[in-house]
Amino acid sequence: MPLPTQSSMTPVPNSGFSAFRRSAQPSIGRGGAPASQPAPTAQRGPAHLPPAHTALICVALPGLAISTKEGQLTGHGLEGFYRSGRRMLSRCRLRVAGREPLAVQARMIAADQARFVATLSLSADGGPDPDVMVERTRYADGTERITLRSAAHRPLRLPVELALGTDLAELGAIAAGRAGPDLPASVHDSGMRWSCATGHSVVTADPPPMDALASAGLLRWEIELPPGGTRSVELRVGPAGAGPIRAVARGALSPLAPARAVGDDPRVPALLRTSIEDLEALLLRDPVQPTDTHLAAGAPWRCGMAPAESLAAARMTLPLGTRLAAGTLRTLARTQLVGAGPRSGLIPGPRRQAGALLPPSCTGQEATLLFPVVLAEARRWGLSEPETEELLPTAERCLHWLRTALGDGTYLADPHPGGPWRCETQAHAHRAALLGADLLDAYGRGGGAELRQRAGKMRTAFQEDFWIEDRGGGRPAAARLPGGRLVPHFGAGSVHLLDTGLLGAGTPASGLLDKVQTEQLARLLGGPAMDSGWGLRSLGAKEAAYNPFGHRSGAVRVHETALAVAGLAAAGYEKEAGSLLRGLLAAAEAFGHRLPDMYAGEQRAEGGAPVPHPTACRPSATSAAAGVLLLTSLAGIRPDAPARTVTLRPVRGAPLGEIGLTGLRVAGAAFSVRVSRLGLAMVEEAAEGLQLGA
Repeated sequence: MPLPTQSSMTPVPNSGFSAFRRSAQPSIGRGGAPASQPAPTAQRGPAHLPPAHTALICVALPGLAISTKEGQLTGHGLEGFYRSGRRMLSRCRLRVAGREPLAVQARMIAADQARFVATLSLSADGGPDPDVMVERTRYADGTERITLRSAAHRPLRLPVELALGTDLAELGAIAAGRAGPDLPASVHDSGMRWSCATGHSVVTADPPPMDALASAGLLRWEIELPPGGTRSVELRVGPAGAGPIRAVARGALSPLAPARAVGDDPRVPALLRTSIEDLEALLLRDPVQPTDTHLAAGAPWRCGMAPAESLAAARMTLPLGTRLAAGTLRTLARTQLVGAGPRSGLIPGPRRQAGALLPPSCTGQEATLLFPVVLAEARRWGLSEPETEELLPTAERCLHWLRTALGDGTYLADPHPGGPWRCETQAHAHRAALLGADLLDAYGRGGGAELRQRAGKMRTAFQEDFWIEDRGGGRPAAARLPGGRLVPHFGAGSVHLLDTGLLGAGTPASGLLDKVQTEQLARLLGGPAMDSGWGLRSLGAKEAAYNPFGHRSGAVRVHETALAVAGLAAAGYEKEAGSLLRGLLAAAEAFGHRLPDMYAGEQRAEGGAPVPHPTACRPSATSAAAGVLLLTSLAGIRPDAPARTVTLRPVRGAPLGEIGLTGLRVAGAAFSVRVSRLGLAMVEEAAEGLQLGA
C-alpha cells in the first residue's frame, strides 16, 4: 500500500469499518455526491502510516486483533482488538509474579488466531530452565485465552496482573497519528468498561479477578499451580451489550467451496488452504441485504468494499463456486448510478494512485467494465439462469455506459477532462465489449453486434496507436495522451492485455494484440527487468521512475503476477509463466503462504527472501484469490455450464509436477481434476451429465 496523502484517505462506505483506501478522492455515491467524506486531518502533508509488515494480524471481519511478536498489547502503533474499525482494547500487558514473561515464540495458527509463547524462571538458584510457560491465544473475535503451565516440581502460588486500557479510537485516526489518550476505566461486572461520546467497550474475565483497580485498569488473580498443572484466564473484548462476532464464513455459511490441493510440491496444499482461510476471514455482509456477501480489500488498512478489487477477487475465486460472485454483483448493482446523463450506468469507485507517471485512475470505470465480465464468466462456471437474469439489467446499463463513454471515438479515456487513454483501460473495455456481447446474445437482448464492432475497431487501431517500435522488438505504451503523445514506460499494467476473458465452448476471447505483439509482450514480462525472481514488478527495473517499494512503480503486486501467469499459460508461453509461478510460490512460502498485496521488487538472490512493504495489506483479497487462480490455471479449467461442457487446457510442462485439485465447483456440483507430471489432465469428479470438451 502506498503512503497516501491526507486528502487521499477516505473512509470505506457501507461496511461499518472506517479504514483507508489507496485513493485520491472519496468514492462517489448515488446522484454524484460523495458517498463519504475524507477523514478529518490535523494538517496537510504526507501521512506516515504505522508499519504493519511485522504485525500478526488476526482477521474475522468485522473483528481484527493486531499484535507484535512480543504478544503484549502496549497501545503503541496499531496494536489492539478492533470491532468494525474501532479499537476496543489497546493495552493488555501481562505480569506474572511481578514480571513480564519472556517472549519466545509468536505465530499465526489460522487466519483469525495467533499464538504467543513466553516463559518465566522462578527458581531461587537462578538456573537456566523456565519454571512456567505462558501461552496466549488471541482471536479476531475479541477473545484471548491466557494459560499458565507449570514445569516446577513444587506447587506455585503466582500473582497474575493484567493492565488494560483503550482509547476507543477509529483505525483511520490511529493511522493518521490522532489516536488520543487512554480513557478512564470503571469496574464493570467481572472486568472493565470504557466509554466515550461515540462508543463503549467492555472486557470481561473468566474466572473473575480477585481484585480490580479502575484507576490503573488493573485486574488481579492469585493462581495456584500444582506441579505440571495448568490454569487459564479467558478475556472477552467488545462493545458494551454486543454479543460475540458472527463471522460470515462458518461451515455451510461460507460462499467458498472447501477445496483442497495435493501434489509433488508440498507448498501447493498450504497455499490453497491459506488462501481460502484468508478469503473467508475478509468476507463481509452487505448491510442492505445481509444474505449477500463480498470481500473487503484487505487488512489492516482496507477492511471495506473496494468495488473493482472485490469484483476482481470474486472472479478469480469462481473455481470455488459462484456464490461469492453473485453476492458481490448484487451488492454492487445496488450502488449503480441510474437516470439520465453520461454517468448513468457507472458503478461508483474511488480514485487510485497510479504512480508518478500518470494521474490517479478511476476504479469506478474498472468496476463498471468488470461487472458484465464477472457475470458472463460466472454463468460459464454455473451461476443459475434466474440469478443471471436478475443481474442482466445492471450489466446492460454498464454496457450502455461504455457505449456512451466511447461516443464516436475508439478509446475509453479517463472520466476527467484531459485524462489519458490507459492501456489497461482499453483492455478492460475490449474484454467487457466481447463478453458483454456474448451475454446479451445468450438472452436475446440487442446491442451485441455493435459491441463486437466497436471491439474490432479498437483492436485494429490499438495495434498501431499503442505499440512503440524499438530495437528490442517493441512494447505496448502505458497510455496515450489526448495530443497523441505516448507514455512509453513498461509495467505490469500490460498484463491485462493477456487477460482476455472466457467465451463459450472453452474459447478465450480475442485480445487487443496480434500474435507477434503478444509474443513480444510475453518476452518482456519474462525478462529480468520485469521478473524479480519473486514475481512481476509493477514497473520495469530499467525505467527511470523505478522504485522497488513503489506500489505502482516497481513493487511486486501479487494480483498482477497471477494474471500474468494465467494469461501467459493460456497463450502458450509456458516458460515465462512457469518462472513467474515458481517465484510467486517461493514468495508465498516466505510469507507463511499468506501473501501481502505487494512487496519490494528487489531482485531475488541466493539464500534471500522477499522484502516486505511496510504498509502492505496482509491478508489481501486479491492476493488470496490469486492463490486460487495460480493453482487452477495449471489445470486450464474452462467450463461452459450452459452447454454442459468443460474443457481442460493444462500447462503441458507441469512446472510444479503432479497436482490434484478436489472440491472445486463447476456447474453447481463438486469438480476434481488431476494433472500428471507429463502435463496430462484427468477429471476425477464432475456434475452428472457434464461432458469433456474438445
